[in-house]
Amino acid sequence: MSHKRIPKRKAAMAVGGVVALGAAAILLPSANASQDGAPDDAAAAPRTLKAGDASDLATRLAGMLGDAYAGAYYDGDSKRLVVNVVRGEGDMALRARSAGAAVREVDNSMAELDSGAQTLKSQATIPGTSWAVDPRTNKILVTADSTVTGNKWDRLESTVESLGSGMATIKKSAGTFRIFASGGDAIFAGGARCSLGFNVTAADGTPAFLTAGHCAAAGDEWSDQQGGQPIATVDQALFPGAGDFALVTYNDPAVEAPSEVNVGGQIVPIVQAAEAAVGQQVFRMGSTTGLADGQVLGLNATVNYPEGTVTGLIQTDVCAEPGDSGGSMFTQDGLAIGLTSGGSGDCTSGGETFFQPVTTALEAVGATLGAGGDAGAGAPAGGQDAGAGQDAGAGQDAGAGQDAGAGDPAGGEQDADAGAGEDAGAGQDAGDGQAGEGADHDRGSGRHGHGSGPTSTH
Repeated sequence: MSHKRIPKRKAAMAVGGVVALGAAAILLPSANASQDGAPDDAAAAPRTLKAGDASDLATRLAGMLGDAYAGAYYDGDSKRLVVNVVRGEGDMALRARSAGAAVREVDNSMAELDSGAQTLKSQATIPGTSWAVDPRTNKILVTADSTVTGNKWDRLESTVESLGSGMATIKKSAGTFRIFASGGDAIFAGGARCSLGFNVTAADGTPAFLTAGHCAAAGDEWSDQQGGQPIATVDQALFPGAGDFALVTYNDPAVEAPSEVNVGGQIVPIVQAAEAAVGQQVFRMGSTTGLADGQVLGLNATVNYPEGTVTGLIQTDVCAEPGDSGGSMFTQDGLAIGLTSGGSGDCTSGGETFFQPVTTALEAVGATLGAGGDAGAGAPAGGQDAGAGQDAGAGQDAGAGQDAGAGDPAGGEQDADAGAGEDAGAGQDAGDGQAGEGADHDRGSGRHGHGSGPTSTH
C-alpha cells in the first residue's frame, strides 16, 4: 500500500544505535571552514564560498535573472558558484558576476529543460528509471537501471531522442533501483529496519524525528532495538508522490532529542537545515553501511520505484544499501541536507542514491530542526546536543541489537534488515504488488535486490 500523508498515523520508531563506519571511514573535522569572500568592490571577481552560502546565492540569482537563469552548481575545487546564463543574455551575465558568481553561457534554458522532463514523465515513466537536470552539462541526466531492457529501453531511448540533440543524455546503471531502509541510528518496526534521520521538534512542541516515508509501511510503532518496546509513533508519512518522508514522534515527551549525528563515536552537531547544491560534498550516515561520502549530482530528481514515482529528490553518487533508508545526509559543517530514500548499487560497486530534501520535509510536516527548534533557524544546537540523555538515545540504541544486525557494513548490514524480518515488508508495503521487489524497505534486503525496478531502500 502506498503511503499518502497520514495525519496522526501512529508508528513508533526506535532510535537504533549507530553502526561502525562503513566503506567511507572518514572522520569529519569539527571546525568549519571560514568563508574568504572577495571585497565588495571586486564585484567582477567570483567569490570564494562555502557550499551552503553558494546554495543561498544560487537561489537569489534564480529570482534575479529570471528566464536567463539556467541552473547553477558548486565548484568544490575553486569553492565558487558557477551560474549558467542563457546565451545572448549579456546584461544578466553581468548581474550574476556582480553578485559574486562565475558565469557560463549555455544553450538550454530552464524552461526547455523542464519541458523535457515533463515529456519524460508523460512518455517514459518506467520502473527503473530516473531523471534530473544536470547544470554542469546543461542537460537532463536520464538513468536506467539493469531492469530497463528490450521494449522498455527502446521506449526510453526514443523519448530522449525526441527531445532533440543536446537536451539529454542516458546513463546505464548496473544495479537496480530500490528503497533502502536504514540510516543513522537503527530503528525497527514489524520486522523491518530503517535509520533515523534527524531529531526535530514537532509543531506542537513535542520531540520527534524524520525518516523515510516508505519506512512507515512496516508499522506504526518503532523501537531502537530489534524486538524492543516502542519508543516512537508515526505521525505523518508520505510515499510515493511528492516526497519520501515521515515524522515520527517520541512516546516520552520528556526525551532529549539533540540535533546531531553520531558517526561512529564522533558527534557532528547539526546547526540548521539547508538546500543542496550540485557539486557539493555530502556525507551519509546509515545503520547498515555507516558513514559514506560523495557529491550532489542533481536536484528535483524524479525516481520511478516499483512502488511508485517519487519527485523532488536529490540525486547523488553516495553509496547506500538496504537498511540505510531514512538516514541522515549532511555536510561537514553541520548542515542537514537530506534523508536517504533509495537508489541502486551498493557500497562495494557504487551506484546512485536519492535523498529527500530535509527543508521540504520540515515544511510539509510543520517541524523545526533540533530540540527546541532554534537549530532550524540557524542557531547552533548548543547545549542541547550536548545533552547526555540524547546520546543515550543514540548511543544506547547503538548498543542494542541494531548494530548487531548492521555491524558489518558490507553485506551483513543489509542482511540485518533482511534478518530483521525482511519478510515483514512483503505483502504489506507491497501496496502495489511490487512490494516484494524491494519496496519493503529493509525488510527484504534480498528482495530489494531482485526488484524489477528501482527499489526504495528503507
